Amino acid sequence: MPDVSRRRISRAAVLRHLVWPIVASLVACSTTPSATTTPAADVATLTAQADRWDKAIVAKDRAAIERNMAEDFRQIDGAGNIETKSSFVEDLLSPKLRIEPYTVEEFEVRLYGEVALLSGRTRMTGTYDGKPFNTHYRYIDVYVRRAGEWKIVSVQISRLPH
Repeated sequence: MPDVSRRRISRAAVLRHLVWPIVASLVACSTTPSATTTPAADVATLTAQADRWDKAIVAKDRAAIERNMAEDFRQIDGAGNIETKSSFVEDLLSPKLRIEPYTVEEFEVRLYGEVALLSGRTRMTGTYDGKPFNTHYRYIDVYVRRAGEWKIVSVQISRLPH
């Protein structure tokens, strides 16, 4: 009669010593930055990209806004509402909305392999349907590197007192 326990150990050993190291290296490769970038280069790229996106929003430049966004983009606003890429862009481009140039304070980029968290605080002013608004909020933008390009996948904002 064959020794069944020996086969089980042999299969387990194969998994432990041959298969798992391969799987682990594939996972590690999928979460490490491209060999052509460094963390400092990624931070510089993301900082410039976020600045261009803010300027595109103020200018209502649809192409530049959408170019920065992933197709599966979501925003959670200060009231807990969820926006998709389409609804977010349409709201920004509404003729009723005019946003004045704004600055971001306490800006920070944190890298986690192929994911980056960009956060800060801003005061935004403008008009909506002819009525002035003034908001103060803290935000976090989640970027993911896909096919070598950083795309924003999620935004969440929290209102702060004026």
